[in-house]
Formats: sequence, C-alpha cells, structure tokens
Amino acid sequence: MTLVKRGAAMILILLLAGCWSGDNGPVKTSSPPSVPPDILLKSEIPVVPPPSKSYVLGFSQLGSESTWREANTSSIVEAAEEAGISLMMRNAEQSQKKQFEAIRFFIRNNVDVIAIAPVVQYGWEPILKEVKQAGIPVIILDRSVNVKDSSLYVTFIGSDFYEEGVKAAKYMLDKMRHRTGTVKIAELQGTVGSTPSIDRGRGFRETIRAAPDFQVSLSQVADFTVAKGRKVMSQFLELPREEWPQVLFSHNDDMAIGAVEAIEEAGLRPGEDLVIISIDGTRRAFEQMKEGKINAVVECNPLLGPLLMQATNEIMAGRTLPKRMVPEEDIFTQEIASDEVEKRKY
Repeated sequence: MTLVKRGAAMILILLLAGCWSGDNGPVKTSSPPSVPPDILLKSEIPVVPPPSKSYVLGFSQLGSESTWREANTSSIVEAAEEAGISLMMRNAEQSQKKQFEAIRFFIRNNVDVIAIAPVVQYGWEPILKEVKQAGIPVIILDRSVNVKDSSLYVTFIGSDFYEEGVKAAKYMLDKMRHRTGTVKIAELQGTVGSTPSIDRGRGFRETIRAAPDFQVSLSQVADFTVAKGRKVMSQFLELPREEWPQVLFSHNDDMAIGAVEAIEEAGLRPGEDLVIISIDGTRRAFEQMKEGKINAVVECNPLLGPLLMQATNEIMAGRTLPKRMVPEEDIFTQEIASDEVEKRKY
C-alpha cells in the first residue's frame, strides 16, 4: 500500500470510529436568503490537468451521523487519493467548537486550501476572517454558511436543499390528490440550525401553502439518525388515533427508516397507512421502497469528492469558480425502485 493510500485509509478509519466529540455551538433558526438562480451550476466544473505538486487540503467534516455522511466522507477520501491531493481531515462529531479548533489547526499547518462541511449555518464570520487573514482559500461543502461577507469563501459545493423540499411536497400533493378532507402531515426534522433542515422544511411548507387541506400537524427534531427517527415517530403514534398523520415527511433516509420500524411496531403498514417521503437516496431507503414501505425518495448526492478536488486544483491554478455549484439530482418512487436499487453507490 502506498503512503498516500495508507494515509487515506487511516483518515477514514479514524473518522468512522468517531474519535472526536463535543456540544453544538449556539444556533439561530431563521432562513438564509435564497441563492440567485444565475449562479447555480448543475454540472461538474471543467477538467484541468493534474497539479505539478501535491497540494494539502484541510477538511473539517461535521460528523458521521448517517449513511449519507459516511458515503460523503468515503467519496472525499477516495477522490483525494485519485487526485494526488494530501488530505488532512478532522471529524467534528456535530460540534461547531470542534470545527473551529480543526480550522485553526489547519491554519497552523499552513494547508493550501480549507474545506468545511458546517454543522450549522451561523457563527462563521469570525473564524473565516481568521482564515482569510492567513491567506488560505476556503470551500464550503454540503451545507452553507450565513455570512455578510461572501468573499470569505471561494465557492459553495452542495445540493439545493430548498428544491429538495419542493420536490417532496409536489410528489405528496400529486400522490394524495384524490384524498378528501384534511391531510395531516408529520415532519421529522434534522439537526437544529443546519442548512438541510432549514431549507428542506421551508421548501416543503412554501409549496403546500396554496393547498390548505394539507397541514403539517406534527413536527419534531430527530437529528438525522435512525434511533431518533424511531423514537420521535413512536411518540407521534402514542397520541390519540384522530391525531395520527396520513403522511410522513422525513428530512433524511435514516430518520425515515427509524420511523418505518416505529410504524410497524404500532401495527400499521408503512407506505400504505402512511405515505412516506424521504430525502437522500441511500441504498437502504431504495430497498425499503422496493418493499413498499417508503413511497418516494428525493435524491441528495453525497459523492462530492471529485468536485471538491477539482475545485481545489482550480483554485490553486488561479482560476475563477462560480459561487455556487449544485450536482444533478432526481426524485425516485417505489414504482421504479426495483430497477434502481442496484445502481445505488451508497
């Protein structure tokens, strides 16, 4: 095994072992301004030749809370090895404080580029100013940051979470179009203050606003995890039967999978007694769709490693990048799950 491969393997082992821990920093829950459509990029940036020297990329990963996150981490490790970029990675385990410590570590080690997958949107301006003073370019990955000075980072690579919420709502409205009376919706939210949780919820709600018969009657944080998804759904189903929802909208697959377990324990049929819509697109969710337990999954592509390494090379070559880059994504339903499940890479 080469030194680069050995290093990448050790990074992945440490990350998935969860070697860091800590509490989340203070957050706010107001929505950030939406991204102007003229700076969205739906395809990969142009390929450039490999660098003549090995650059060092410092990457602050927010955690290892889900199957999606593990796939995201693996993609980055593998892409760094393929691109010949030295990867210095730290796992914050859902702590913004730990992310700040990692970033200062990267500054002290004089890395060439810093990439951050932020736990939450807010509180980033001071630390990003420190990075700017050190002369190190920053890439924001997966989740956005809410800062007044957008020059503090070069580009943001990640999904359009608002559009994911819109897609989920549109599917639900079509699926339930023949239903009469009020349709009660239960919502499983992700981490408080995180970009996907804020924007997915906002996109969903704003899309159903014109359909007053559809109401989000139950909504609770479940932290993007299977265990919390199961726990919260169990609590929902402990309510009187007339308060039970007809639809479950989950901000990610892991929470939806936990909810399916709770629904079955309550003697209900997931996918039939409750229409279930999730976001991510993991193989496990596709397997549940194939079994009829989840009705639809909105894709959120975690395989951002190649784009991140390409952006790193572009920056070091002195090229200009768009401020916002969005990978191509789709929505899948249970009718096509059998044909698609084997194609899932995560």
